[in-house]
Amino acid sequence: MAEADTRRVLIVDDDIAILRIMRDTIQNFLHWEVETSPKPEYGFELALKKDYDLMIFDFSMPLIDGSLLFLLISKVYENASPPRKVPPLLLVSGQGSDERAQELLKEARVYGFLPKPFTINRLLEKVKECFPEARAVA
Repeated sequence: MAEADTRRVLIVDDDIAILRIMRDTIQNFLHWEVETSPKPEYGFELALKKDYDLMIFDFSMPLIDGSLLFLLISKVYENASPPRKVPPLLLVSGQGSDERAQELLKEARVYGFLPKPFTINRLLEKVKECFPEARAVA
């Protein structure tokens, strides 16, 4: 795989086990750089320091949920000088029927919704859908 194909992903999920599964899956199967945080506020700090090609956030976390976190990051990116490109967002949640989650799917930057529990194959499928031009070579 060419160096240019390496993408950087930020995953924020308060469920450490799920966080590890997602990180290990993306690193081992896609060979992308992955940074993770179980705390939304630390995820926010990471997003300010580095650029990511994809963000995967848990929809339901205490205090700051995935949608609010993404909204905050988007605002900072858009108001930066020069403006930073807001990466696509993949939301993960145990509450797939949640009305708010369904509303979010209508937003341009929200590329998908992955209900928990999910299989490794389903995760990889959803991640690849965020990059239609990059059908990963298995």
